[in-house]
Amino acid sequence: MTPSRRNKFASYLSTHCARWWINRNFKLIKPMPFEVKEGHSVLLLINHFSWWDGIFGNYMAGTNLNRKFHIMMQHDQFQKHFYFNYIGAFSLKKGSREMITSLAYAAHLLENPENLVVIFPQGELYSNHTTTVHVEKGIDRIIKQIKGPCQVVYACALIDYFESFKPSAYIHLYDCGVAGEVPFDELVKNINTFHQQALKDQVNVAH
Repeated sequence: MTPSRRNKFASYLSTHCARWWINRNFKLIKPMPFEVKEGHSVLLLINHFSWWDGIFGNYMAGTNLNRKFHIMMQHDQFQKHFYFNYIGAFSLKKGSREMITSLAYAAHLLENPENLVVIFPQGELYSNHTTTVHVEKGIDRIIKQIKGPCQVVYACALIDYFESFKPSAYIHLYDCGVAGEVPFDELVKNINTFHQQALKDQVNVAH
């Protein structure tokens, strides 16, 4: 497992690069209104359908969620994009002993109320149109190890083009509660209920 080597300057630069890159490639990125709990770290679970998902997480960390960005990356992707290590990325090697260390490390980061950790709960890429969100049990292991107040947030990112050549990203946000207060099975059920409602709401989204 490779821990985060988050560098203040690299993080500052990456946040501005993420905004520039999004503005160049998207007509709009619109996180829905959301209230962050004061004094809480944020475990941000994002539906995983594209390479952009981590960029969305970085964008939200630096804007409406206002926390220091960290992200868990699969070991093979981490090796390809090792420079992400300096903006808050750390590695996870599924099926190895190191995985337990990575999950514990994520929980440790979330003990600091200034931090935000992005994790893709599905564990791999799924279509943006999927109606069911699989949540890996490693999420439960992380939540159980967090010491201190942590707000668990699910982000459902959905893409539409409408009249534009460029896509618009609408990010529906759901407050899953404080870590440890909601049993894992109920958490998974709540995420799926919200995800399905977000798909319905997207049909009538303002554009």
